[in-house]
Amino acid sequence: MGLSLPHLIVLALVVLVLFGRGRISEMMGDFGKGIKSFKEGMAEETKPAPPAQQIAPPSANTQATLNGETVVDSSNPSQPQ
Repeated sequence: MGLSLPHLIVLALVVLVLFGRGRISEMMGDFGKGIKSFKEGMAEETKPAPPAQQIAPPSANTQATLNGETVVDSSNPSQPQ
């Protein structure tokens, strides 16, 4: 028991009467724009991201200052305090 051609025609007429021709074409246009946006988003996702820049670690001789005072990092036991 499926939908036959006469059932589909009646269903199409009911939808056309309820929504009107302009509203249906507007919805289809919005649907098409949504698909296009989705495809563009998927294409952007597959492009490789540029490599991140590496930040060089600070040298052992640098000292941090805070308000003119030298700050010592006590969490690193290898550095003398």
